[in-house]
Amino acid sequence: MLEESESKEPAMNPFQKNESKETLFSPVSTEEVPPRPLSLPKKPSPKICGSNYPLGIAFIVVNEFCERFSYYGMKAVLTLYFLYFLHWSEDTSTSIYHAFSSLCYFTPILGAAIADSWLGKFKTIIYLSLVYVLGHVVKSLGALPIIGGQMVHTVLSLVGLSLIALGTGGIKPCVAAFGGDQFEEKHAEERTRYFSVFYLSINAGSLISTFITPMLRGDVQCFGEDCYALAFGVPGLLMVIALVVFTMGSKLYRKPPPEGNIVTQVAKCIWFAISNRFNNRSGDIPKRQHWLDWAAEKYPKQLIMDVKALTRVLFLYIPLPMFWALLDQQGSRWTLQATRMNGNLGFFVLQPDQMQVLNPLLVLIFIPLFDLVIYRLVSKCGINFSSLRKMAVGMILASLAFAVAAAVEIKINRMIPPQPGPQEIFLQTLNLADDDVKVTVLGDENNTLLEESIRSFQKMPHYAQLHLKTKRQDFHFYLKYHNLSVYTKHSMEEKNWYSLIILEDGKNISSMMVKDEENKTTNGMTAVRFVNTLHKEVNISLGKDTFLIVGEDYGVSAYTTVQSGEYPVVHCRTEDKDFSLNMGLLDPGTVYLFVIINSTNQNPQAWKMEDIPANKLSIAWQLPQYALVTAGEVMFSVTGLEFSYSQAPSSMKSVLQAAWLLTVAVGNIIVLVVAQFSGLVQWAEFILFSCLLLVVCLIFSIMGYYYVPIKPEDLQEPADKKIPHTQGNVINLETKKTKL
Repeated sequence: MLEESESKEPAMNPFQKNESKETLFSPVSTEEVPPRPLSLPKKPSPKICGSNYPLGIAFIVVNEFCERFSYYGMKAVLTLYFLYFLHWSEDTSTSIYHAFSSLCYFTPILGAAIADSWLGKFKTIIYLSLVYVLGHVVKSLGALPIIGGQMVHTVLSLVGLSLIALGTGGIKPCVAAFGGDQFEEKHAEERTRYFSVFYLSINAGSLISTFITPMLRGDVQCFGEDCYALAFGVPGLLMVIALVVFTMGSKLYRKPPPEGNIVTQVAKCIWFAISNRFNNRSGDIPKRQHWLDWAAEKYPKQLIMDVKALTRVLFLYIPLPMFWALLDQQGSRWTLQATRMNGNLGFFVLQPDQMQVLNPLLVLIFIPLFDLVIYRLVSKCGINFSSLRKMAVGMILASLAFAVAAAVEIKINRMIPPQPGPQEIFLQTLNLADDDVKVTVLGDENNTLLEESIRSFQKMPHYAQLHLKTKRQDFHFYLKYHNLSVYTKHSMEEKNWYSLIILEDGKNISSMMVKDEENKTTNGMTAVRFVNTLHKEVNISLGKDTFLIVGEDYGVSAYTTVQSGEYPVVHCRTEDKDFSLNMGLLDPGTVYLFVIINSTNQNPQAWKMEDIPANKLSIAWQLPQYALVTAGEVMFSVTGLEFSYSQAPSSMKSVLQAAWLLTVAVGNIIVLVVAQFSGLVQWAEFILFSCLLLVVCLIFSIMGYYYVPIKPEDLQEPADKKIPHTQGNVINLETKKTKL
């Protein structure tokens, strides 16, 4: 998780080495500010231990650490919350996740406008942090099973996420720039080091929270299930701490007043140029060298020249959203993929949503690795590794990451039991008698199709595949039990799974055929069903909104999906007795059968077996795709903003950052659209994104090939150049042509 920030001071280098894909910007104004009345010099702010660092920045850094912990900690468990708690589909969970992410990158525009045009940075941070905290409270309440039903939880969750998006996005452009405002002009070096510490706090907050909150969700039980309320509540508490810490330093801060919003000025300048050109489209009016020259009647020449330079860079931003569309799926599609994998690493059991911790961890490793080793080696080989080429390579790496993700997805699907085809069935036999039973399956002409000897309270090691001559066929079964031989007949239909259950009735045995459900598990969850050998109906409670009624005398329940984890106490009751069953540890993706039997003691017990074993593919297979996409992020994100800043005037930095954030927002919207309307299986969707990014990379490379970089001295207007004289609606502007 890369984050970038910058100060309004032109002397400062905005490109720190531990940057991030999130951009914190502080719009500045090009409008002339009227002279302010002279005032007495202010008392210098207190310093940290006699250094040149203002004491107030300590509060700002701690505030940023807590806020990033709050945001990334909440977001880490969000997809599984949608999937398992709200019981949304994978596509809906993915869509809402990316809609929320997109909103988080749209709202910084609003936050910057409020701070620079109305309230100032300090008040904006305070007020929107209160909105942020309120969003966490509402979101945590929506994760409490005891509050309302499904509709209440959904409404509270969406309202809470909307408030969080407004809060986190609104303060994003303010906090880093507000910290830069605390330094005096003569302390530029200290300010640069401050930003390094600021970025460290960002990555530390995201790294720690992405590891801890999934543990709070999966390892702590609330109301008999995963504790999402705690996983959301702890980040909410950190946001409260962030607000309190920031407020405590109020008397130590320098609080510059609002100075106007350059983003608004640029938008007005572009709009006026377009409308003025449209109003003067007559052939009698001389053409101008650039379409932005039509704004000269209202806006100063320097602003117009700056906007021209800006539009050249913004043109290169058009392909960028596709990269973010792939990068931000680490918290959605890749997390869902991890739910279908085995998280047991031997020394530690990794939760599916904990895999996201690899991104900030690898960012901290890759940034110095690329800067100090890889880029230098490439340079020594005589290769001109320009900024645009680095961005293109970053796109290729992200595309390869999704190709690897598709390969992993195909491997997962191959380990799932195959589905029966036309004129095929899958059959297993379960022996509930007190001794061995030999089972022979006979065809229409009494030819032996299957012969198995099954021990007491055991089942066949796997499903057997039987072929039918028609869509529905009668099969004859010969059961040998002690000296007793039993013939029985059952009818089965193609493309289905069946379980033959052998029952004991005194000294006799009988059998019943149970049709199993297809696709017993989804989303890596665990599926369970029960066989009740008692003479009374049993009611079973498996958690919130999950209740089963299993009929007496070998009644069989339907398959029910539950979350994996420990189930030491499952409450059950009959018409005259309450008791509990110990179901033990349920592994993700496994299908279990529990047989409720009378035991020698007072209470019944559950005999446990696996119908379908868990997926054995280790979650560690996701490591290559995380490494590739993070390497692509380091090459794309850091280099992209650095190149942008070098190609546009310093007055346009905040506009560039705003546009950069918007590319992230649009990228998340792309994922939302594809998830809702593509209808592809998961591996095919990964291939689609990989191919789309390759096509976009080709387009970007062509655009970059014809792009002529601007020199820094060309961004400033020469001192001896005069503003041309205007006559009526015609203006003669001299502009430097560039090849695009």
